[in-house]
Amino acid sequence: MRYKAKVEVSLKKGYYDPEGETIKNSLLDLKYSVDEVRASKLFHITLEADSLESARSEVEEMSQRLLSNPVKDNYRIEIEEIE
Repeated sequence: MRYKAKVEVSLKKGYYDPEGETIKNSLLDLKYSVDEVRASKLFHITLEADSLESARSEVEEMSQRLLSNPVKDNYRIEIEEIE
């Protein structure tokens, strides 16, 4: 079966987010009233797996081993079966 996964990786609270800070300052310059901007990365992954649980396990491993740094990043996974 084929699955489509989305993995969102973002910095944990307390870590400085230079990209988010730059965007926040640009929005303030454009007269938008924003308090905080946090940047994140979104990965779209299509994969073959025997089951939803197997796909989730594989994407979880990818997220821990490559897509995120467990010291400074959080990640969130969404998976759905596709035809």
